[in-house]
Amino acid sequence: MKASAFDYARPASVREALELLGRHGDAAKLIAGGQSLVPALNLRLLAPEILIDLGGLADLRGITVEGATVRIGAMTRHADLLGSPVIAEKLPLVAAAMPHIAHPAIRNRGTIGGNLAHADPASELPAVMQAIDAVIVVRDASGERRIAARDFFTGIYETALRDGEMIVAVEAPVAAKDERIFFHEFSRRSGDYAIVGLAARATGSGNALADLRLAYFSVGDKATLAERAAAVLGAGPVDATRLAAAQAALAEDLSPQDDQQASGSTRLHLSRVVLARAIAVLTGDASLAGRATA
Repeated sequence: MKASAFDYARPASVREALELLGRHGDAAKLIAGGQSLVPALNLRLLAPEILIDLGGLADLRGITVEGATVRIGAMTRHADLLGSPVIAEKLPLVAAAMPHIAHPAIRNRGTIGGNLAHADPASELPAVMQAIDAVIVVRDASGERRIAARDFFTGIYETALRDGEMIVAVEAPVAAKDERIFFHEFSRRSGDYAIVGLAARATGSGNALADLRLAYFSVGDKATLAERAAAVLGAGPVDATRLAAAQAALAEDLSPQDDQQASGSTRLHLSRVVLARAIAVLTGDASLAGRATA
């Protein structure tokens, strides 16, 4: 099957892109890297009247550090993030996640803005953005607004973007000197969609975890912060008893789905397994790694 007929525009500026988006409304689709959009077009899951190609907007590409904030242009490709020494130093959790995103061919074309706008609940970056407390910068013809990543993803393939808005950048605080990170996903093969994944970060030392964020993906209709589990783990020194209590709290934090990859109960079990591994890494206590509850 091939895509239905559509008009095509390649704006030369963000202003022009927003004018086109405002003029055509729901009949228009923005295309960035196209790694998710093109398959949907070919399957006729989407049938826009016009595609607005953002590929020519060089001012939406690039990585800059402004004081204590890293700003990533929406058209920056995954491969650029993967190879960036700035990302490796300033946002190490982003760097840790990048090799897990699909395959090299997709990373060479896919963009951070397109990925976040697509809001796939099995995608790595929505979870990572919540774990690092990022802000999504969006713009329409009237100006910019900033949306906390934790508020941006509202459901399966749904975001807080309003009609006429597009993502122009992502901003995230530079990692603290004592920040510790963890990233892992369970998948059948490298590059497959995750069955369960976790992006985690914390500050502190030893078995005391401060500012802990546990962002799960592929365990519901959107990437989710496990706030109850994080609160349990942050309430005092982490030991096996506290870890078990946090694992139990995941039943309230997460709403794992049944699908062709795994049952909801399997996903919840794997969520507890990966939490134990994360806490072992974040605390430096390897004895916690193998602890999982039913």
